[in-house]
Amino acid sequence: MGSIERVKQNAARLVKMHEAGDQVVAVVSAMGSSTDDLLGIAAQVNDNPPKRELDMLVSTGEQVSMSILAMAIEALGVKAVSFTGGQAGIVTDTVHSKAKIREVKASRIRRALSQGAIAIVAGFQGVTRDGEITTLGRGGSDTTAVAVAAGLGADVCEIYTDVDGVYTADPRACPHARKLDSLSYEEMLELSAAGSGVLQMRSVEFARNYKVVIHCRSAFSDEPGTLIKEVDDEMESAIISGIAYDSSEAKVTIRGVPDTVGVAARLFTALAGVNANIDMIIQNVSEDGFTDISFTSPKSDLTRVQEVCAKIVGEVGAREFFTDEGIAKVSIVGTGMKSNPGVAARMFGALADADINISLISTSSIRTSVVVKVDQAQQAVRCLHTAFGLDSNSTFEETQLSGEELAKKAAKGR
Repeated sequence: MGSIERVKQNAARLVKMHEAGDQVVAVVSAMGSSTDDLLGIAAQVNDNPPKRELDMLVSTGEQVSMSILAMAIEALGVKAVSFTGGQAGIVTDTVHSKAKIREVKASRIRRALSQGAIAIVAGFQGVTRDGEITTLGRGGSDTTAVAVAAGLGADVCEIYTDVDGVYTADPRACPHARKLDSLSYEEMLELSAAGSGVLQMRSVEFARNYKVVIHCRSAFSDEPGTLIKEVDDEMESAIISGIAYDSSEAKVTIRGVPDTVGVAARLFTALAGVNANIDMIIQNVSEDGFTDISFTSPKSDLTRVQEVCAKIVGEVGAREFFTDEGIAKVSIVGTGMKSNPGVAARMFGALADADINISLISTSSIRTSVVVKVDQAQQAVRCLHTAFGLDSNSTFEETQLSGEELAKKAAKGR
């Protein structure tokens, strides 16, 4: 939805699906940079705007998209009906800017489909049971799409992006990355949590919980993309399926924490109380009755995290705390890690050979993550990609196309 030309191309694609006999529901995000523009306007009048009013403001971006796309479809001779998140029956909790979907009442969408229309739903937003508009966080249109697909019992949820599927690594950081035909929900969840920007983590969680098959594919091509679905034997054969990195987090370290019962609970309960997201957590071995606690948190939550840490340090008698924003998390993911020993050794060895120091380590059954200096993150991705045999023979090339070139590409289906 980056331009009017793209809107027209999307309308033509939806009409083609409709005329092929499919019932079609499209979930749209805001056009271009409109969300950032709206946030910029808010910042000009209030340095710390109320989250309720921010939701009221930024939700309008998707409402513009849904209306414009419906008009473009009508211009092609097919009936279209647009719905806000609330009108589409997307019911959320009451947490503004980070709301979670609680229920999808899809009766109005079903009615539009039964009348032969294409339904257009504004992504990224919902409504509380009290009628308050909420938003789902950046990238929330993916979650909306999966939730609507689950509510309708759709055969597949197609999510269109600027790349033609999920790659073994970000191809802009790792030019020899290759596209994956399929991934399990668990692998995609771990990759999303580790920083892969292709799909929002909550959308994959929703898909797993309701068994929605996601087809992640290019907005500029009819070629198959990557299927996200239940694990099968073929998926399990890969030791490492993908590598991701995330430079959006900061590391927080509290030094000299008294090693007594309940201190960690006190800290992380306070952080939860201000809705701060916490990722990796490491506590050192106690020495002389004191320990250090380190954790990572999104930079967007850092102000609240610092306020909580300053308070907790004083209350529990810790020595100090400090933050480091110059870090990145690099992760390897694969279901084959469960049954193949030596994966961590190969990872750490490859990073050591590249002279990349590790400051934190965290693992799950199918993921190992490390924290490194942010200026070494892409180098770490490339060396691990090679170390685990994921390199392709071809080189990814990202091109910036004009509106006319995009139209030609879409028309040719390439």
